[in-house]
Amino acid sequence: MIKNYFLIALRNLSKNKVYSFINIAGLAVGIAVAMLIGLWVWDELSFNKYHKNYDRLTQAYISQTFNKQTGSGRAVSLPSVMEMQTKYAADFKNTSMASWNFGHLLANGDKKISKQGMFAQPAFPEMLSLRMISGDLKTALKETGSVVISESVAKALFGNGEALNKTLKLDIKKDVKVTGVYEDIPFNSEFHDLNMLLTWNDYLLAENWVKDAQTQWGNHSFQFYAQVADRVDIEKVSLKIRDVEMPHAFSKTDNPRYFLHPMSRWHLYSDFKDGKNVGGGIQFVWLFSIIGVFVLLLACINFMNLSTARSEKRAKEVGIRKAIGSLRTQLVFQFLSESFLVVGFALILAILLVALTLPAFNELSGKKVGFPYAYPMFWLALIVFSVFTGLISGSYPAFYLSSFNPLAVLKGTFKLGKWAATPRKVMVVMQFTVSITLIIGTIIVFQQIQHAKNRPVGYDRQGLLQINISPNLYGKYYPLRDDLLKSGVVYEMSESSSPTTGIYSNQIGFEWEGMEAGSLPLFGTIAVTHDFGKTIGWKIIQGRDFSRAYSTDTAGFVLNEAAVKLTGIKDIVGKTIRFNGKPRQVIGVIKDMVMQSPYEPAVPTVFLMDYEWASLINIKLAPGNEVDKALKKVEAIFRKHDPDSPFEFKFADEEYEAKFRAEERIGKLARVFAVLAIFISCLGLFGLAAYTAEQRTKEIGIRKALGASVAQMWAMLSKEFVYLVILSCAIASPIALYFLHDWLKKYEYHIELSWVVFAVSAVTAIVITLLTVSFQAIKAALMNPVKSLRSE
Repeated sequence: MIKNYFLIALRNLSKNKVYSFINIAGLAVGIAVAMLIGLWVWDELSFNKYHKNYDRLTQAYISQTFNKQTGSGRAVSLPSVMEMQTKYAADFKNTSMASWNFGHLLANGDKKISKQGMFAQPAFPEMLSLRMISGDLKTALKETGSVVISESVAKALFGNGEALNKTLKLDIKKDVKVTGVYEDIPFNSEFHDLNMLLTWNDYLLAENWVKDAQTQWGNHSFQFYAQVADRVDIEKVSLKIRDVEMPHAFSKTDNPRYFLHPMSRWHLYSDFKDGKNVGGGIQFVWLFSIIGVFVLLLACINFMNLSTARSEKRAKEVGIRKAIGSLRTQLVFQFLSESFLVVGFALILAILLVALTLPAFNELSGKKVGFPYAYPMFWLALIVFSVFTGLISGSYPAFYLSSFNPLAVLKGTFKLGKWAATPRKVMVVMQFTVSITLIIGTIIVFQQIQHAKNRPVGYDRQGLLQINISPNLYGKYYPLRDDLLKSGVVYEMSESSSPTTGIYSNQIGFEWEGMEAGSLPLFGTIAVTHDFGKTIGWKIIQGRDFSRAYSTDTAGFVLNEAAVKLTGIKDIVGKTIRFNGKPRQVIGVIKDMVMQSPYEPAVPTVFLMDYEWASLINIKLAPGNEVDKALKKVEAIFRKHDPDSPFEFKFADEEYEAKFRAEERIGKLARVFAVLAIFISCLGLFGLAAYTAEQRTKEIGIRKALGASVAQMWAMLSKEFVYLVILSCAIASPIALYFLHDWLKKYEYHIELSWVVFAVSAVTAIVITLLTVSFQAIKAALMNPVKSLRSE
């Protein structure tokens, strides 16, 4: 019997090739989108699960109030960490202080490689549950002068040879011994770019400021990771450490409060506002999950619509089957078998589509997701998913078609009734509501990104290079600058402690006359050399730039507009601001520069003269030179002054563009899904238009015989669908308005929603509808009326 069901289903599919193609193609695209989104969502939800201590590993965060705003971050102070490690040792299984993950140069003879690495305490490798290829996980970081490297770094430096116990040169100046090699951490881990671990003692010995920071409660420049003991509640420990730093706070308004943020929430719950977690990437997981469900639903709607639309053609089949004794359940199984057959073909096509498009999808989404061929659970989930899809898409047509009265059908008195088309119209409206909502969303996301990109940044990032100062270059500022300027390809060169695309240090300790009592202002603090302003092209709006003509500029400040606003001083040039008790004179004010998020207001920032603090070289390429040739000349000069270090640089404009990467990625993905949703909707519309034209063949023949024009016929056949799309626009617009208004509120610097976007989306949907329907409408209108009326 089952074989018979599928045989009849196969015959019906081959008999109606156009409708079969529309159903299979639509479902295949819908399933492919759902599979891609499913793989993306799974990757997001499984982020950091590579680490065995995923459920118990936490990181200390601190919330502080500055400039009347409460912010939360991962940077903590060493005295606070040391108190947590001693006072609450019973609550932790393992703990580790750690530096930030920054670049280091490793060398094995002539082989040199620059990779990201961290200084950490001995327990850190075990806390991360690194999978060791060689070396002991528990003791690899115990001895000073040790380094644990990733497998890829070991291969780069030693080829296929043994790396364990070999000596490497770290940052040109120090010998370190390889005490372990670990398997590369996968891409969907917070530590995927962690390529080496160095001992905490080496950090203390190499950097005097780190050693001094052990007694500085206000120096929040470090990280602290804690593996909470088994059967100990993380929330309770978090409450215990809350006030560790409070007795040592700078003022009552500072109000430092510590808490533990679990690894299970690092990736998807990383946003904080006013000291509280307000979500993060989880919003996009929900968004794309909903989109995946809706796109698949659109494809299922096509199947239901086309099946019920062609119900009159199958009414006699149902009547005869019932008349010769078929039970309704048998008819339901017959129609469900057709549904499962369509889903089966669509599934095979969808798997091929996913396999072909996965590389492009990974590039678009910034993922490294592989097709899980070898996972039985994936295939089991796919089968369950397919059965569910088959039931969803086939249940309504099956129960609808099997309910026909056989007597009325065989007597020829069976009619569907004037309300028979209502469910189809409702489903078309649903399809286009989803599609139009996605169209509006993609336009708004694009506009928001462009709005931020067009924001004046306050400096010239074209041809601006940023290079880390290697140990060999310290003290060589003027010889290096002279050679670069003589090359003819460099306009200017300077040094700074932060790049133009970030602020590495925020400090308190600023005081001025008339300052609000008890306040604790926080300023971004950047050390620069004399030539910084000229190099980056910042815009002086009051006073002047740093100049070698004034020896007192070493005790001077240049402020941005946001800093001036924070002080509340109108004519600030010439005024004195004390910094850590030392007076400094404000010599100039610059326009706000967008150095951090392009969606947020500029951070109050102070620039001061300090050649020793600077850690970055800024180079402005001279205009009119070919970039490749200019870079070769610059590289040659750097190699002359520092032959031991690789020449590595970043373009400021590329670093600035990277700030839009997350939003652009979401926008591109939404755009692709919107196009696919429209494609699926249009496939169904095309099929319904063909069916409508077929059903009204005789009516069209009569109208043409009575003198109706092709344009009139086209309008008659198209207007019903246009009305449905207009209704969809009316429903989609308030839905999109509600969600997009909430989304835009996340950004301080954002666009205002305009009715133009909704109008453009509506017009676009109507045009697409007309283009989809017109082929069938015009084809029917051009038909010879003699052919349709010859049997009458």
